[in-house]
Amino acid sequence: MRKKTEQGPGKARDTVLSEPAWRTACVYAFCTPAGAGLGLLVGPLADWLVTLPWAPMQGPAELAASVPSPWLLAAGALAGLALSIVAHFEQLTIRLSDDRVVLTRKGRERAFAHADIASAFRDGKHLVLLGHGGGELVRVECGLDFARVADAFTSCGHVWADADPYKNEFRRWVPDLPDLPNGANAVLRARAEPLKEKGPDADDVQELRDELARLGVVVRDEKRRQYVRTLPTTK
Repeated sequence: MRKKTEQGPGKARDTVLSEPAWRTACVYAFCTPAGAGLGLLVGPLADWLVTLPWAPMQGPAELAASVPSPWLLAAGALAGLALSIVAHFEQLTIRLSDDRVVLTRKGRERAFAHADIASAFRDGKHLVLLGHGGGELVRVECGLDFARVADAFTSCGHVWADADPYKNEFRRWVPDLPDLPNGANAVLRARAEPLKEKGPDADDVQELRDELARLGVVVRDEKRRQYVRTLPTTK
């Protein structure tokens, strides 16, 4: 969804990009009944498992088999509703004007002044904002239509790049990679395991990305492998 609002005494026009209401409604409409249906399946499945002496988790299966079907239905529906709420909470909203970009996701709002943004671009499923020194101001998962995102950025006077202008400077990280700032290899080692297990958008993986940025290292994840480049002042 794209809409424009007027803000402040000068009535600077903001462009707001968010998931269409119909798509969010579809998530709720699908997940809640789907959860209810799965809840109803728990009872017959549990009844079947308790007849198999060799099957694992006999205790939990017996407990589930003793729960009345209406309770399983309600529990499944609540689980589906909770999943819908989480999916809604993780959606990205972008607010743009000619002097700023504001990103809101997971209840966290991050604002960036136009003067601080050198360019924006798409990297896979992520929106990336670059600063003038070559560092990443932010890298955030974006489920919005990137054609609309690019059009909104350029319409508001921000530079939109077709690709990462520093793409050819990345090299794959291996333990004790030379020529990195002090402490960077330790952070990359600590980041490798949660990246492999949870993916690049996990909170602890993102926190370690921010720590690398403070050290002057930009990290790019590809197939859960880490690729790095250093900022010119930290080489």
